Formats: sequence, C-alpha cells, structure tokens
Amino acid sequence: MFIHQLKKWPQFSWREAQITTLLASVRFQQGKLLGAMAQLGFDLQSEAVLQTLTQEVIKSSEIEGEILNREQVRSSIARRLGMDIVGAVLSDRYVDGVVEMMVDATQKFTEGLDEERLFSWHASLFPTGRAGMYKIVVGDWRQNDVDDPMQVVSVAMGKETLHFQAPNSDILLQEMKTFLSWFDGGFSGDPIIKAAIAHLWFVTIHPFEDGNGRISRAIADMQLARADGSSKRFYSMSNQIRQERSAYYEILEKTQSGGLDITNWMVWFLECLERAIKSSDIVLASVLRKAKLWAMPVALSFNDRQKMMLNKLLDGFDGKLTSSKWAKIAKCSQDTASRDIQDLIVKGLLVKDEAGGRSTNYLLVN
Repeated sequence: MFIHQLKKWPQFSWREAQITTLLASVRFQQGKLLGAMAQLGFDLQSEAVLQTLTQEVIKSSEIEGEILNREQVRSSIARRLGMDIVGAVLSDRYVDGVVEMMVDATQKFTEGLDEERLFSWHASLFPTGRAGMYKIVVGDWRQNDVDDPMQVVSVAMGKETLHFQAPNSDILLQEMKTFLSWFDGGFSGDPIIKAAIAHLWFVTIHPFEDGNGRISRAIADMQLARADGSSKRFYSMSNQIRQERSAYYEILEKTQSGGLDITNWMVWFLECLERAIKSSDIVLASVLRKAKLWAMPVALSFNDRQKMMLNKLLDGFDGKLTSSKWAKIAKCSQDTASRDIQDLIVKGLLVKDEAGGRSTNYLLVN
C-alpha cells in the first residue's frame, strides 16, 4: 500500500526529537550564509544569484536525465533578471521555459500558488506539447483514466518491480485542492519543514503526465525563498540532490511506500539542504575571484573574446581549454585564439597545463 492510499493521508507526522537539532543546525548555516552575502555589494550579490539560479536550473533538469546548455541558461536568467552580462547568447524556447518557471518561483515567492500558476509552469516546461517524442496533456492535470493506475516500473532480469503508483486521475482535482489550500494556508511549523513536506507531497500526488520532479523542486525552492525571506538565492538544493541522486530516489521510494511518519524523509531533506548551504562557499569563492580579476588594472586591456572566455573559465569551464576550443567558442581563427591565449599568459592570467596530452591545455592561474 502506498502512502497516499492510507486512511489518514495526508496527515503526516514526524519525530521532533530527531528533527530539532538538525533543523537548528540548518538555520545556523542559513544565517551564516545570508550574513556573509550581506557583506557583498549589489553587483557581487547579483552575480552570486545568477550563478546559483543557473546551477539550480541545470541540475534540476539533470536529475531527470536532461542536459541543458549552460550558456543559454545563464543568458536566459540574466535577461529575466535585467542583468547585462558579457558573452550573452540566444536561448531556445525550451531553455527559456525552464528558466521562466524557476525565476517565477523564486523571484515571486510571496505570491500565492494556485492551479493556474502551476499550469503555466507546466506549459513553460513543455512548449511544444510533447515530452520527447510523446504528446502529453500540457497545462492541465493528467487525464489518463484509461491508463490508471499511473505507475513507475522497472524491469531487470525479466522481473518487473513496481517503485511507485500515483493517485488515480479521477481524484486529482480534490488532491490538489487540499495541497494548494495547505501550501498557501496555515502551517504552524518551521518554513523549512514546510518545504520538505511540500516537495514530498506534490511529487507523491504526481498530478502531471511529466515534469512532476522539476515542479516539486521549484515548489520547494519557492518555500525555501519564503523561509529565507528573500528572492536572492545563494545555494542550490537541486545541485546537491543531483550529487546524491541515487539516495534521493531511494528515500522518496521508501517514504512513498511507508507510513505517514515521514521522519526519515525529513532527516534526509534537512541533511541534504545543510550540505547545499555549505557548498555555497564554492559560489562565493567564484564570485569573489571574478570580482578580484575584473578589478585588476590589466582587465581594462582585455578584448571581448578574452572577457568572454575568462568568464567561462571562472564559471567552471567544461573539459579542458585548448586553442582550438577557444577559436570555436569565440568564433575566431586559430591564430587569433593563440594570440589571445599568449597575451593572457604574458599578463599572468593563464598557464599551460603541465599534465600535457595530445593538445596543449590552458588553466587559470590560482
């Protein structure tokens, strides 16, 4: 029997003794992070938000096995936040749709959540009305009466394993009314606890044909923004979940197949959140490093290609940088790329990778 089939669903319970200390630790880390970020100027805070939201959008999609173009995501977010960035590129409508949902959830966190807002998020995720090759119902609850029950099944060694079964489509309207009333209604507990419950509750109802995982994480991000009392996102829960993807799916499956005591899910969520907040040190270090570089007098001499490529390196370049990659990305000749790189080596910004290989690679100077 799945959790939503229990008589007292959705009357969740948890053991406070196992939650209290962990929640206090998360709140401490949260306060520490927000305090550190408050010391930064507006431009540095904006850069940190841009990096964090870019990470959140990309990693939430990666959890579902979808790879988005980082530069398109970054550029799309910057446009929606009214930021002018070096090396902005055009983004396709799918990337824009995913970004639109996340920006709406986190930047307008004080606004209510209703079915029309959820429908707009869902439509943004699937602008063509298809999930891959398959046509799906978009901007509405799933209506698969014929295919009920909706199940997640895997087959290994000729044996089927049922991992999860969602509520039938004929009760979705009432299920979602109950959820939305709770989400925007009264809850006497800590807002972070509410984020954990909301994530689990929504993904258990599984109201859409596809996109439920990404929307459940957007809802959790929206609630975490409420918990922070700020639209400025400095940590990425989805990035941490992506790193712990197997454990994430395992705890979700166990919880949805268990009773209404969701203590284990709460513990996992809070521990994952604490790790996500601590990992924000990487973003902060990147932002400060970037600020230090652009404040150097030598930065005034960089051409547009160098500015763009240095930004890519500072944001975390995928793979190794070679002169051929520079030429391809910067849309210039091989000779021009080599001159750009040699100029940055002379100025002390780049060094050759001593590891060697078939092609010469270049690294940022620490």
